[in-house]
Formats: sequence, C-alpha cells, structure tokens
Amino acid sequence: MKESATWWIKYRDALGVLRRESSSTEKETEAKRLLKQREGAAVEGRIIPARAEKITVTELAEALKADYTANARKSADRLAFSLAHLLPAFGPRLAMQVTSADVTTYAAKRLEAGAAPGTVNRELAALKRMFSLAVKGERLQRMPYVKMLTENNARRGFFERDQFEAVRRHLPAYAQPAATFAYLTGWRLKSEVLPLQWRQVDFKAGVVTLDVGTTKNRDGRTFPMIPELRALLEAQRAATTALERKTKSIIPWVFHWTKKGRPLRGFMKSWRQACLDAGLPGRIPHDFRRTAVRNLERAGVPRSTAMAMVGHKTESIYRRYAIVDEAMLREGAAKLATYSESALGKVQGKVKGAAEATPF
Repeated sequence: MKESATWWIKYRDALGVLRRESSSTEKETEAKRLLKQREGAAVEGRIIPARAEKITVTELAEALKADYTANARKSADRLAFSLAHLLPAFGPRLAMQVTSADVTTYAAKRLEAGAAPGTVNRELAALKRMFSLAVKGERLQRMPYVKMLTENNARRGFFERDQFEAVRRHLPAYAQPAATFAYLTGWRLKSEVLPLQWRQVDFKAGVVTLDVGTTKNRDGRTFPMIPELRALLEAQRAATTALERKTKSIIPWVFHWTKKGRPLRGFMKSWRQACLDAGLPGRIPHDFRRTAVRNLERAGVPRSTAMAMVGHKTESIYRRYAIVDEAMLREGAAKLATYSESALGKVQGKVKGAAEATPF
C-alpha cells in the first residue's frame, strides 16, 4: 500500500500478529522484495526484529562488536579505534537515514583532519560491515553504498642486516631473542612471535608451528629451523630450563622477561629508543615482515613456499611485501648482462665458425 511517497507493507509474522511496516523506499519493487522477505521469515518461524526505521547506527555497531567476539577476530583493537571515530558521526542517527553522500562527507572530513586514506578505509570497512550484517540479518532492507578511498600502500620499510644488528644491540637483552625470531621468520611480533610456547617448537623435526585459528588469516603455519633460528631457540630453551630449575616451575613461554618467567607482552618503548640510538628513527617491528619476504626473494625461494612460510594467503598481499630495492635491481641487471654476453658469444662463435668453413 502507498499512503505517501514511501511504500508500506502489511503481513502476519511468525506468531500470527498482523504487522504494518514502512519499507523506507519509494520504489515499489524494493517494497515488494521486503514484503517477500517478511512473509518468508514468517513461514520459517523466524521473528522479525525491531522495525528498521527505529534502528540506530549505534545498535549496528553493537552487533558488529558481537560478531567480532563470536568469531574471535584478531582485529578487535582496530575495530575499537574505528568505532571511536565512526560513532560520534553516525551513532545516534537512524540507520535507514544514512546515505552514500553522508559516507562520502565523513571520509572527506576525516582526510581534512589528517587521517591517512588507509586509516579512513579501515573505518569505512567497519561501517560497511555493520550495515551488511544488518541486511543479512533482515534488520535492514538496504545499505548505503560505501566507496573506498584509493590507497598508496606501497610499503618501503625494511632492514638490511647491518641495520638490524645496530637496532638489536641497543635493545634490552630480554627483547633481543624475540626481535631476532621476527627478523628471521617475518612472523607478526605481537600476535604470533611473543605468544609462542615451547609445545610449538619441535627440535627433532626442526620446525616451529603456529596453531590453526591463532594467525590473522586463521591458517596454521610451519617454519623450518634454519641454523641461526635453531641456535637462537636452543639458547632460549637452555635459559628457560635454567630459570625453571631456579623457580621450580614450568615456563611454557618461549620469550619471557622476568625472574619468574612471565611472558613477554611487548617492548615498544625500548624498541623506539633502540631505533633512535641506532640512527633509524621511525622503524616499526612490522618492517621485519617486509624484510623476511625480501630475503626469501633474494634467496630464490619459490613464491608459493615463501608465502606459506610468512603466512601470506594471496599473491596480491605477498607482492605488497616483496619489495624490489636497488640492490636487487643491480643483481638482476648483472644476471641479464651475463646472459646477454653469453648469448652474444654463442652467436658470434657460430658466425666465426661458419666463416672459417666457407671455401674461397
């Protein structure tokens, strides 16, 4: 029925109660689609939640947080940061009243405030996700179009070996093993290296593993012990065993820092100071990830193997980390020069041989 510019629908819910609801649209086809959804829900015995026109963005945000909790998503901290900016702008507003123009205006204001395009995109992704969940859950009929910003996400931070050694020398002794492990493997320091336990280290098989569901992409992972990594872990195991005997307790953590063997949770303050002292201000632990990928590329490790070792699920993500620097370009040029000279030599040899064989 149409009593105004907006179409209204009428149906009986799963309890047999007659419901009258605004479709929040002026298009008859969309109103009919909503009516079919409501009638379908009634047939299946599903109770329709509160009317769409009464749902606020704050309610959608709460549902998004619940989704993150239920699925144990690793980016919960990132979501909290995004919502801290989204809710002041959208929170009290009715969800059905948020338009694509509102989203564009929000993005423009965030950029004017100095936020990076990547930061704004993470916020827009959260907004898009909360609306998507509402539509899938039939709390809303539609969602605004959310256009993402173009990101210049070519990342350049990495460590040459001498640079890493300089930073490591300025780190506290308790932080050096964890930093070295991250440098060698490219694993994420906070979520994958620091929580590592001895049950995940297999000296006999010569591998270190991450359990399924504990990584960012939720896949398990295995990294073979190269000699330097094995030496590091053996030294750490010996230090842990000595501390266990002294404290008469079992220490499950590979990286610990107190006299009682408490797990090392982080060392960012010491890290920043070490980078300053080494003359490398602004470097971040995540640069180890880019460094490891570049080292694997330099070593000629097949891309599929390298992706499995560092935990990149898609080639598009891997390529963002596979930085080609000047040294690699020079190496490539040298290989090309050698090939060209070899090919030219073969051609000249054939020409010379043919000339010598031609009778006069």
